Amino acid sequence: MDTPANFKREDEAGPVVLTGDWSAICLGDAPVRLTEALRGGSSSIDLRQVGRFDTAGAMALIEALGGKLNDNQVEGRPETLRLLGRVVEAIHTETPVAKRPLSVNALMYRLGKGVVNLFFEAGESFGFIGYLLATLARAVINPGRVRWATVINITERAGIDAIPIVMITNFFIGAVIAFLASSMLADVGFQIFSVETVGFGVLREFAVVITAVLLAGRSASSFAAEIGAMKMQQEIDAMQTMGVDPFEAIVLPRFIALFVMVFLLTFLGAVAGLFAGGVILWWTLDLSPTYFIETIQRNVGITQFGLSMIKAPFMALAVAGIGCRQGLMVGGDVESLGRRVTTAVVHSIFSIIVLDAIFALIFLELDV
Repeated sequence: MDTPANFKREDEAGPVVLTGDWSAICLGDAPVRLTEALRGGSSSIDLRQVGRFDTAGAMALIEALGGKLNDNQVEGRPETLRLLGRVVEAIHTETPVAKRPLSVNALMYRLGKGVVNLFFEAGESFGFIGYLLATLARAVINPGRVRWATVINITERAGIDAIPIVMITNFFIGAVIAFLASSMLADVGFQIFSVETVGFGVLREFAVVITAVLLAGRSASSFAAEIGAMKMQQEIDAMQTMGVDPFEAIVLPRFIALFVMVFLLTFLGAVAGLFAGGVILWWTLDLSPTYFIETIQRNVGITQFGLSMIKAPFMALAVAGIGCRQGLMVGGDVESLGRRVTTAVVHSIFSIIVLDAIFALIFLELDV
């Protein structure tokens, strides 16, 4: 049975005898009373009548003694004195302050670590995408393996719901290109080429790139959050236990939905961008809509739009693959979920820019 901590003192010059259990649950107000009793002078402490004695009791005794423990001031059993000595030693041990490396060294270390992690992430992402393509090949051979209800649901959320933001963003991008083209080319007397500038910029580059970036912000983050939440709730482990392939049940429907919708979104983005460019050029340079459409057909052509359509599925693959992979890498805490969602968006946008640069070099070599 627990005995409350207490102490007694026969006279002012005699030792203070501690009694009862000086443990965390039995201290009560004994430390406060002991401090008052020892105030104004030093006294010896007798611990031989103490029952249980833990670090909380040792700490209370040391604080009552003013944080210092003189030699021959405390009497007690060997194990009690040993515990008291350990607590005193811990109190007076200074935690070593880690020396911060020089700022240049720290910068180079973080830079090198980031480059190494980038290569590891790229390798693992390629492996993930390869497995996704293998799963897609099996689905092509046997379409019944695809969960079409899930595909339709994700198509609505990731594709159809994104139409307004894609068209609005591309509209303003087309307007900005038209403003810049009309003002800069007018200075050198070549404002007649403003139509070609808008057509090439929107159809070849900005429609597909802006659409892919918006999908990275909407879909990659959504995929990572949804799959990460399933990972935290151990739903994916339950699927594997039941013999269900998570790639077929979770990753493949998202990729198919994004693969299908990226073409429609790119087309609508191009239409919105060209419409905005035509309106701005009509307003600033008085170029009629008829002239704008005829010039686009004659000098730009459908080829430039076809080049953007070639890039679209690769960007959809990058966005869906990276978003799903980061979701599957979520740990068991919310911090990990937030970190992976952020990483999914950043890596997706980075991959889109890299893919666009690669295709630009390829088209340059092919002279198209």
